[in-house]
Amino acid sequence: MAGRIAGRSAAGCAMHDLTRLPNRLDPKTATCRAVIETPKGRRSKFDYDPKSGLFRLKTLLPDGMSFPLDFGFVPSTLCDDGDPIDIMVLVDESSPVGALLDVRLIGVIEAEEVEKGKRERNDRLLAVTTVSHLYGAVREVGDLEASFIANLNQFWVQKDALEGKRFTVLAVGDAQRAVKLVRQAGRAAAKA
Repeated sequence: MAGRIAGRSAAGCAMHDLTRLPNRLDPKTATCRAVIETPKGRRSKFDYDPKSGLFRLKTLLPDGMSFPLDFGFVPSTLCDDGDPIDIMVLVDESSPVGALLDVRLIGVIEAEEVEKGKRERNDRLLAVTTVSHLYGAVREVGDLEASFIANLNQFWVQKDALEGKRFTVLAVGDAQRAVKLVRQAGRAAAKA
């Protein structure tokens, strides 16, 4: 039988809205959870669809351009754009679409996006997986080369330009700023 029956998919599995999972933010260790929508190295940009519980192809980057880090969201958060807060995760190897990762926040690219004359904040948290050989010692965005952060910023500027949007970096914040933004977005989600 096709379709959804009493909160279950056609395959009989219980359906969950991943945006509502507890984010398990720990301000002392700057750790939380992240759901990966688009793995590092992929041209395909996926978005999570809470109604179906599946990941839908949203856009495709041109040849030669790919996501520089795993990209997704922190669950149980809500931002001005109506979505959970975005997160980029440094990983030893790219994660599959839909992976749930425990991450340590190391900073944030604070930014705004303009689309069709509408201006919104659209920050990008930066994190490392809590299980990592390559990034285990990274605690703050300052532990990364400045050129690495500049390249991340340029990725978003160029990606948005291809989509007819304008991405402007306002600041690069530290881990505690990232924790504060997750808290704020968590409060907004709780009120929604």
